[in-house]
Amino acid sequence: MKITAVIMAGGKGERFWPKSRSAYPKQFLSLTSDGETMIQKTIKRLLPLVDTEDIFIVTNESYVPLINEQLPDIPAENILAEPVARNTAPCIALAAAVINKKYDDAVMMVLPSDHLIKYEELYLDTMRHAVRVAKKDENLVTVGITPTYPETGYGYINFCSAESEDMVGVYKVKKFVEKPCLEKAKEYLNSGRYLWNSGMFVWKVSSIMKNFERFLPAMYEGFLKMKESAGTDSFSAVLEQCFSEFESESIDFGIMEKADNIYTLSGSFGWDDVGSWLALEKINKTDEYGNYVAGDVITIDTGKSIICGNKKLIAAVGLEDVIVVDTDDATLICAKSHTQQVKKVIENLKICNRRELI
Repeated sequence: MKITAVIMAGGKGERFWPKSRSAYPKQFLSLTSDGETMIQKTIKRLLPLVDTEDIFIVTNESYVPLINEQLPDIPAENILAEPVARNTAPCIALAAAVINKKYDDAVMMVLPSDHLIKYEELYLDTMRHAVRVAKKDENLVTVGITPTYPETGYGYINFCSAESEDMVGVYKVKKFVEKPCLEKAKEYLNSGRYLWNSGMFVWKVSSIMKNFERFLPAMYEGFLKMKESAGTDSFSAVLEQCFSEFESESIDFGIMEKADNIYTLSGSFGWDDVGSWLALEKINKTDEYGNYVAGDVITIDTGKSIICGNKKLIAAVGLEDVIVVDTDDATLICAKSHTQQVKKVIENLKICNRRELI
């Protein structure tokens, strides 16, 4: 059976403001010393598993030129532009329609475009195992991440303690839980029965669409229309109509929290969702004082800070646990303990009608 990959690349990366902007979001930025962008890394690590012509990218219409520029080997017909953002369920229905038209049935690996993986061979082994499980019956597979600390910024997957007899290393999902408070996160970590929800899924097109038909019937009708028109001159018009009618719905809430036959694999391959500026000190080398520094920066009596310069010198004196990010038209200065609130800057800019900075 054909193995395909669907890369979800429509996000805006608002917690990486001011580097990440609506016109140039996080997945198209390079945040590591090798110069590769996030989406380039995502595609590159998949190539031992999936042929380039079987990689599909679902994105915003305005990001198509960036994808063409950064990923010139991806076939143009595999770049699927959503007319409007409608969350992950419509994104997956669109990709499934095109893949179903091309291959009838196939395995879909559904992956975010902006995560980093440290141990790529372990990652590939895990994904190969997930593919094997997805091929069996009508299983829906999610790849969870073995938690290493009580994180409150991730959703969790609660799994049954016993492996199924014929699928070693694979566990039945009991339930998905939302981002917990610190006490709950500690409880989840200590129980040994929870994984971080990475947002990585594997299933056959036929398996996931049966669940769309059951739980999201209106979206399933849109899938049928998109499938029928895929590859024809009417596809753009049908896509526009379908997305205008779709509700904004996540695949987690719309299907995964309700479906049967959901299994999880535990991933321990150095995953990071690069969810905020704090990730830079985890994925890059820091100096002897715990600072991550990029650009023209001088630090004096400064420790455990993240400082990203641009064109002018930044001199940091007597700082600790601070993030400073400078761009041509904006500078972020933020306590590390408040990184999740960077999105509120975007909210304020919208209220003040300063959209040139968003």
